[in-house]
Amino acid sequence: MSAIKKTSARAAASFASQHGLGVACALAAGVWLGAAEAPTKLVNSGLSPYAISLCMVAGVFTARWTIPTLFKGTRSVFADLGENKHLIPIAILAGMLWAVANTLTVFAIRDVGLTIAFPLWNTNSLVGILWGRLLFGELKGASKKNIAKVVLGAVAIVLAAVMLGFSTIHGGGPQGGRALGGILAAAGASLLWGTMYVPYRKAYISGMNPLSFVTVFTIGELATVFALVLALDGGTKAAIFHSAETIHLLFWLFLGGFAWVIGDLFQQFATKFLGIGRAIPLSNTNQLWGLAWGALVFGELAHADWPHRLLVVAGSLIMIAGALAVSTAVATEREHASMNNALDRECARYQLDHDRVLRAFHGQARTGQAYNGSQPGDRDPQRSVWDYAIVAVAVGVFVFLGIHATVPPFGMDLAWVWVLAGVLVFSALLAGWGLWKATRFS
Repeated sequence: MSAIKKTSARAAASFASQHGLGVACALAAGVWLGAAEAPTKLVNSGLSPYAISLCMVAGVFTARWTIPTLFKGTRSVFADLGENKHLIPIAILAGMLWAVANTLTVFAIRDVGLTIAFPLWNTNSLVGILWGRLLFGELKGASKKNIAKVVLGAVAIVLAAVMLGFSTIHGGGPQGGRALGGILAAAGASLLWGTMYVPYRKAYISGMNPLSFVTVFTIGELATVFALVLALDGGTKAAIFHSAETIHLLFWLFLGGFAWVIGDLFQQFATKFLGIGRAIPLSNTNQLWGLAWGALVFGELAHADWPHRLLVVAGSLIMIAGALAVSTAVATEREHASMNNALDRECARYQLDHDRVLRAFHGQARTGQAYNGSQPGDRDPQRSVWDYAIVAVAVGVFVFLGIHATVPPFGMDLAWVWVLAGVLVFSALLAGWGLWKATRFS
């Protein structure tokens, strides 16, 4: 009996450690994803939402290849892709979903502002909870307490979204005349971003490293936004390809894309360790940071009356509380067993090495364990000339765009910009250190 208790205690400690790592990643994701949308305020400078999205995704493309190269090296990344060829089309599909959703968020920001748009599209947590339960057995075998947290948290998220949508339609700002279109755009983004996590989770229970996944993911992103510009924004005659002013704005949009990649990487690791139903709500604290950038930096609430300000703040707090309720439901051993069944199904479906996949899924570099070199992610990165070339090109692109950048033509509170930038750096260092120590970014 004593041995059984000790085994159960070790399992509980392992689950708690994994949960804590996922929570740290999700919180850091929230900080960076909240900041990433700030540059899309440039839509007020005359660029179309399609052009804004294309420029952001170009920055995303640059960062998504650079960061995995820095951490793992191209040889490790391509070796991982070679062992998971069946996941390449799925990663491209996920990138396509992301690109369309991101374009919709630009429309939403234009029509209802950052302060309102963020919490509306963050209802993707409801979509994620549904897919996680149906496809991957999340919450199956969970305790009543955990189920209650998830259900009540989801209800709180819906209530907050309704409050914020109501405040927008009924005079919540100068953009109220276009509020319905903005709300519909945010709702569409919510649906697509909630569904996008299905390929994420499928990839990670098949043993793919998140850093490898995003290198293919970005191909779907870039191809989709480019196609949207050609089809809906004037084709080859679109202003984005001919306007001399575009070069002065690209640095800020590339910077937004870079910030999004940092947040998305943390979010993907959170999805790996927490599952869809928990990772999405917690990373949706980006709503709080979106509110901070919108209200403190861009002054979006400066002309709102007190009733509407209180409604926005109350809705934001309720949404955050709901998200935290969902994410603090630590999975029990029974629930982990249910999720492991999904992993077993993937291994059987694609004839994968079960031991390799299980190690990769739980992070093969757990504290106190040594690397054994049994899979691409386990080996120390071997640098090649391509690694240095990729990093050099990426840095060169940002330097070139930075030299030609001009300050965006609208008011910003620079003091708050520096404060929020400091929060970005601190969150990345803290969560990144924990992730490196526990898994070596595997």
